[in-house]
Amino acid sequence: MENNVTEFIFMGLSQNEKVQQLCFFLFLFFYMILMTGNFLIIMTIQRSPNLNSPMYFFLSFLSFVDICYSSVTAPKLIIDSQAKVKSISFVGCMAQLFFCHLFGCTEIFILTVMAYDRYVAICKPLRYMTIMDRKVCSILVVTCWLGGFVHSFIQTILTVQLPFCGPNLIDHYFCDVHPLLKLACTDTKVVGLIVIANSGMISLSCFVILVGSYIVILLSFKTRSSEGRRKALSTCASHIIVVILFFVPCLFIYLRPSTTFTEDKMVAVFYTIITPMLNPLIYTLRNMEVKNAMKRLWMEKLVVRNKRGSGANLNGIGIASVVPVSKRIAGNKSVIIP
Repeated sequence: MENNVTEFIFMGLSQNEKVQQLCFFLFLFFYMILMTGNFLIIMTIQRSPNLNSPMYFFLSFLSFVDICYSSVTAPKLIIDSQAKVKSISFVGCMAQLFFCHLFGCTEIFILTVMAYDRYVAICKPLRYMTIMDRKVCSILVVTCWLGGFVHSFIQTILTVQLPFCGPNLIDHYFCDVHPLLKLACTDTKVVGLIVIANSGMISLSCFVILVGSYIVILLSFKTRSSEGRRKALSTCASHIIVVILFFVPCLFIYLRPSTTFTEDKMVAVFYTIITPMLNPLIYTLRNMEVKNAMKRLWMEKLVVRNKRGSGANLNGIGIASVVPVSKRIAGNKSVIIP
């Protein structure tokens, strides 16, 4: 069957104009916080020599992926909140599908890698820097990208080959697999099963690995001092909060047959916008090292700004005051003698 659809129309989060206006300001505010917070995390880690451990290396990478992931869907959602017709071309829809799954799956893998990093740091502290050296960290990051690319490539190839002969109305605010399978004018049971095996099983297997690793970490607290237990628990707590906020919505969406519910749109908001926005707050508020590094960078900027301001004032004073002029009256002429 031929593909007769050249563009898709989003229904968005709501058809109510007042709700759409509220969504515009709300998600614009969320997106600004998201971009500012994640850029601040990246800049702080890059400019702070104290934050050179593998955990912060992965955290800066997570912030970068969060920026990319939300930028695939959030700007379109914000613009469409002010548009009467929320349209997207067929090519644009497939591109959005590809990059959404690329960055989403990469984030799943990086969260799993961060759990492994915490396991090594807490359960094998003496060998931590040997096991998690810069080469190993770089290999893990590249593996996360490759895993996300393979996953996204499979999802996109399966979807782009489906025939779409109408209607073209997507009950969502971005192009995802399940809403597109619903519009395909062919039997999608096999494709739906592959989607579950691809997206659902990746989410479930990584979630099981994460839960298992944190259980092992929590059990290891029995042999530690109260101070060491408090620090390790504080670090792991922030990771566990992020994992729950990101994985539970993903499991709800992708670990089921290719059916759609009206709640899917609101659930998707959590892992595409809310969780990437909260990640900097969660990691910053529960981490004294990051907070202290941000304070130091802020104080350094203030000192540099004050020095520049005081230097400009001194130069102005010097120019105004250093004028050694005496006047000698010679007839009707004033002679200036230095």
